[in-house]
Amino acid sequence: MTINWFPGHMHKARKEIAKVMDEIDAVIEVLDARLPLSSENPLVNSLRKGKPVLKILNKSDLADPTKTAQWLNYFNGLENIKAISLDQDQKKLINSIPDMCKQMVPVRVNQDRPVRVMIMGIPNVGKSTLINALLGRRIAKVGNEPAVTKNQKRYILKNGMALSDTPGFLWPKIEDQESGYRLAASGAIRDTAIEYELVALFAAQFMLNEYPQRLLERYKLKELPIGSDELLEDIGRKRGGLRPGGVVDLHKASEVLLHDMRGGKLGPITFETVAEWIFKQEEAIRLQKEAEEAQLQLEADAAKKALENQNYRKSGENKYDA
Repeated sequence: MTINWFPGHMHKARKEIAKVMDEIDAVIEVLDARLPLSSENPLVNSLRKGKPVLKILNKSDLADPTKTAQWLNYFNGLENIKAISLDQDQKKLINSIPDMCKQMVPVRVNQDRPVRVMIMGIPNVGKSTLINALLGRRIAKVGNEPAVTKNQKRYILKNGMALSDTPGFLWPKIEDQESGYRLAASGAIRDTAIEYELVALFAAQFMLNEYPQRLLERYKLKELPIGSDELLEDIGRKRGGLRPGGVVDLHKASEVLLHDMRGGKLGPITFETVAEWIFKQEEAIRLQKEAEEAQLQLEADAAKKALENQNYRKSGENKYDA
């Protein structure tokens, strides 16, 4: 199954962001700490036009702390990027975010206007909750579902920072389908836009591979099932997902697993590692290089054949003239 979700308001948001980006000094990009690169919108890099970015690995209380530390090292090693991990109980760290942004654009601090920062991120990563925490009052609408914010807004913080909020938006085509499943499993894609059972099967196999003990403890299983299908059936039997005749309601079982995963009831998990993404990037570069070399070879072969045909025609003409 191909997973993509790009409703009209997301296209509108992208166009509006591009229009005002020249007025922005820095960007805050909110990521999901459980899937840092899958939740990183590739359009942000092109839209921000090289401006410094503070990447916030949000919901860090739901993520594997060891893997979060590895992701922070990765992002902080990149040019013009600062990264921190965050959960909404870290009030002191939240209050220090405006100062972090100012430090990233020191040339703007002494000018007679607030430092202008735009906060960006895909749906359901906690942008609105973070904005409310920064403002110290509930202004941005919050919901435990994607695409709650629909329009761009601007707020002035007491510490001299102007904060522009943007609707959470994805990108038109998710090329890496494993990322698509991770986004769907985390709740970044509206449930009505996905095949619930297929996403749950992906999540079940991930948990069997990476965190099997959590499954035994949460669902009180005597032993691990062989595969993801069997796991969903076991969850259905344990959690009231039986239909008349003893048939397991797989949709009900899928809801139980995904809601437990999203709510942290299966413990802190991280869907992806730095090493995995470095391998993917290197593989993509290799394949691109091979494709370019193959194209050059095709062009060289075509040129050689054209030359041979030209020489053949000339030799035929010379023979006729003789």
